[in-house]
Amino acid sequence: MPSNAGSGSKSFLPYVRNIQSNGLATGLNPDTHKEYFTLTGTTEHPVLPSSRSKKDTPGNRRYLRLRKDTKPFQRGIIRHVILVIDLSEAMLEKDMRPNRCFTVIKYTQEYVREFFEQNPISQMSVMAMHDGLCVRVSELSGNPAEHIAAIQGLRTPKNPRDAPKEPKGSPSLQNALELARATLYHTPSHGTREVIIILGALLSLDPSDIHVTIKSCVRDRIRVSIIGMGGRLRICQEIVGRTNAGDESGYVVATDQELLRELLLATTTPPVIRSAAPSAGLDGRTVPAESGASLLMMGFPSRIIDDVPTLCACHGNLTRGGYTCSRCSVKVCSLPATCPGCHLTLILSTHLARSYHHLFPLRNWIEVSWERAKEMGSRECVGCLSLFPVPPSDEELQAIRDEASSTTDPAKARHSNRSKEKQNMGDAEEEAEQQLASESKRYECRACGSHFCIDCDLFCHEVLHNCPGCLSKADPTAVDGSAEVEMTG
Repeated sequence: MPSNAGSGSKSFLPYVRNIQSNGLATGLNPDTHKEYFTLTGTTEHPVLPSSRSKKDTPGNRRYLRLRKDTKPFQRGIIRHVILVIDLSEAMLEKDMRPNRCFTVIKYTQEYVREFFEQNPISQMSVMAMHDGLCVRVSELSGNPAEHIAAIQGLRTPKNPRDAPKEPKGSPSLQNALELARATLYHTPSHGTREVIIILGALLSLDPSDIHVTIKSCVRDRIRVSIIGMGGRLRICQEIVGRTNAGDESGYVVATDQELLRELLLATTTPPVIRSAAPSAGLDGRTVPAESGASLLMMGFPSRIIDDVPTLCACHGNLTRGGYTCSRCSVKVCSLPATCPGCHLTLILSTHLARSYHHLFPLRNWIEVSWERAKEMGSRECVGCLSLFPVPPSDEELQAIRDEASSTTDPAKARHSNRSKEKQNMGDAEEEAEQQLASESKRYECRACGSHFCIDCDLFCHEVLHNCPGCLSKADPTAVDGSAEVEMTG
């Protein structure tokens, strides 16, 4: 029975809405998508407005990062994620080159790598929807190589006798949610339970009432996020809203390949833990409470190298190297993992360190004016030692600013005369990016006052997640060994 805008009839006319309400939660401007998507018929796909392609420049990447919130929240860094891929006939559409199916398979492989880079102590499983069914592509595990090989096997199977899995039929959201529930049923309560669905079709072929499945997902504390590729569906909005305590920001429609990749990679950030007490959702129903903070026992095993190959307890393979459980001395071949003997979580200290930045993100650095650059006397970047531009004299600086104000005044006058509905969003974004750019090409850490170039700004916030200036100025002799070094940069 197809699930559409709340009805069970087979004639399908999806309830399509604008995606303005989801702009802020995904890093998009809420005024970017003002058009209403329309359909030409029940069997035609909607014609989506093409968004302006952004170049992957340091300025654009910094502009998008500045729009993210850097406040520290309690987040679930131990995640159990089910990634559901749509392999229905709608994925043969060529609005993404060469088609949607190839694009999604390519981006999901990149997503798996980035997910385990940002969440090393989490686990993932990949599933696929086609012909009204949902099949498991890879088991729930923390090994990214297994998931990537399974995703590649959809197009190039390991067995030459097996045919590639071509998109066909219709997807089933209900079967996907039921299989995800069964997979996440035995996961521990200290971790999050998440389902991320990439949906390209405009319908769902469900065997029974999907609203019963939605209630079960809410009861099991499963969060569902959906990335659409065709249009905005009422049933998807209801699934996301009810499983996220009324927050519908987890349902967004990607209008092009770049936006699809950005939305997918945005889910690598762990979700915020909701209140420990049950709350009421927007529809009046009670939302179950998530587990509060609790102590979790973990083991930190040491690596061993045997003289002769021995069997590992996790896969049963003969290996020379591995790790021994700190509790029962069982050998596992890779970390992180759960001990097959005593079910103790085995990780390395570096895994916890890589997850730490989600709880305490590095604050955004501020732009440095020419006056501030003269005051500090900075001539080179603290990170890469590249030379900064020489500050101009007072007369040259005044002339530059007079020229800039004379060129922007007419533009501001024309901008004020235009109505809000007729604004060009591309020009508005470029103007905002120019305002956020530093005139002196310097960016200052608020804690230590060090100046960095834009490349080091991006590297420290996206990769390092620490300020080199704060680390270099910390005195190790003045810090007690039992204390923690606070870095607020």
